[in-house]
Amino acid sequence: MTALTLIVPGALDQLTGGYLFDRQVVDGLRAMGRTVAVIELPGEFPGTDELARAAAADALAGLPSGHTVVIDGLALPAFVECLEAHTSRLSIVAFVHHPLSLESGLSAQTARGYALIESRLWPLMRGLLCPSAHTAAAVIAAGVVADRVRVTAPGTRRPCPPAALAKASRSGASRPLQLLAVGTVTQRKGYLHLIDALSPLRDLEWHLSCIGSLTRDPASARALREAIRAHGLATRVTLAGEVSMQQLDAAYRGADVFVLASHHEGYGMVYAEALGYHLPIVATTAGAIPDTVAADAAVLVAPGDVHALRGALRQVLSDATLRQNLAAGAARAAQDLSDWPAAVHRWALALDELLA
Repeated sequence: MTALTLIVPGALDQLTGGYLFDRQVVDGLRAMGRTVAVIELPGEFPGTDELARAAAADALAGLPSGHTVVIDGLALPAFVECLEAHTSRLSIVAFVHHPLSLESGLSAQTARGYALIESRLWPLMRGLLCPSAHTAAAVIAAGVVADRVRVTAPGTRRPCPPAALAKASRSGASRPLQLLAVGTVTQRKGYLHLIDALSPLRDLEWHLSCIGSLTRDPASARALREAIRAHGLATRVTLAGEVSMQQLDAAYRGADVFVLASHHEGYGMVYAEALGYHLPIVATTAGAIPDTVAADAAVLVAPGDVHALRGALRQVLSDATLRQNLAAGAARAAQDLSDWPAAVHRWALALDELLA
């Protein structure tokens, strides 16, 4: 069995979809009997500093010839000066959750810089692992040969005991309908558009809970708090920050509708989780979301279209029958979702194919 080293930016235990995928791969491969080491790079990412670049160079230099290395795509800019020197002696694969150049809120210059880094470094590798066909297409469009790209989707946590489908038909008469958004508060997740869309819907009874880090992007968190204050929604919106897995499970179980207005997703693990809990979904058509979310489980609108998002929210909040139908679609889609052991097994097979 191939021993490998996974290199990630910062601590592996961070609560984002990408890090969760990384962590599940590490734990799953070890459970399969593979030897997996993890190198957590210090410094700033993805806009790297001298500390990050030096750590990246040291990490590769310290590995024995012939070793397999998987680099999380978020760390890739740190390797711009050192990667090429090691490609002939190490088997290096990138794990690309989504192209850095597609992150929201970047200046045109910064986005071009990331695109140049990725288009230069990706072809130097033995291959790339992507969570969706959408991300794989972006990688191939950047110049990577298709035979060196593999799509390997993440797994999905299974509610235990299984989520109850009947909740989608609950009336909002006795309590506000519970909306749930899960994702780090960044520009890419579209929280500001969600608040703008919800603000005029004061004639409907709803409450929004937002679960996700408020510290990874302080500027976005400040902007979100200000938007909530400016719209007078302090009693209608709760910013919970990061929570435990038990609290997240309880939030999914207590929700009536999952909502998130992302500007881009390389896969969208939280949308798959929402399907697993049989939740109706209101979201956008950005990135891989239409591939992750079943059409009969969601109302999807164009990213950035606040008017369309408002209309979708009003439609779903006002119509219990529609929520029930969407929940039934989510339940059907959930049957096709892989658990984590199966997903990690496919990830390992894909890696082995790239190394063969």
